[in-house]
Amino acid sequence: MIRLVVGLGNPGKEHERTRHNAGFWLVERFAQSTGFTLRKDPKFKALVGKNAGGAWFLLPQSFMNLSGQPVQLLAGFFRIKPEEILVVHDELDFAPGVARVKQGGGIAGHNGLRDISQRLASHDYWRLRIGVGKPPAGTEGGDYVLQKPSADDKAAIDQAIERSLQVLPEMLTGDMQVAIQKLHSTEPKPVEKKDPPKKEVPIKEPEKREPEPQKSGGLLKSLFGKK
Repeated sequence: MIRLVVGLGNPGKEHERTRHNAGFWLVERFAQSTGFTLRKDPKFKALVGKNAGGAWFLLPQSFMNLSGQPVQLLAGFFRIKPEEILVVHDELDFAPGVARVKQGGGIAGHNGLRDISQRLASHDYWRLRIGVGKPPAGTEGGDYVLQKPSADDKAAIDQAIERSLQVLPEMLTGDMQVAIQKLHSTEPKPVEKKDPPKKEVPIKEPEKREPEPQKSGGLLKSLFGKK
């Protein structure tokens, strides 16, 4: 059973539309669709809300690399175990449109996850990973996630969030495997990039040459042989 859902992101207007705030986007949308409010709670240094089922939702208002403190404060206060926590975050290793769930595992350089793992002294919390795509060549991952996605990428990310919201109620009640199967089975198939057709170079046929007319003498020789 999930008792605490944490959406990762950075506070402030300048960050609200950046890739790093994918976790914020999901939790905010779930609050709006199910009718509970996220309010600032100085005690936990976060926006905090509680849904009708009794699960807590938290958006840290410290910056990403300090996300662990609000999680530690609320989880400690309500005695929530790491395996009862779901952290929603952006994932560079997945293309926009992909969303996957797993428990534990490496943090892949994600500063928010690093701080949470250190504060909880555990990797056993659940993770909902929202794909934002890899940075282009020459762009650092830290710079890439602080940029706004393109319109196409944002549309794909929104679709992944929508599919995740459809299975979130099952995750909250502890049906994790059912939720995982549903979410992963609806994942969009990658589009295969086909090489453009090669232009066929026309083969130039050799010119047909008309046979030279033979002299009558030559024709007789060919027929009767030399005399």
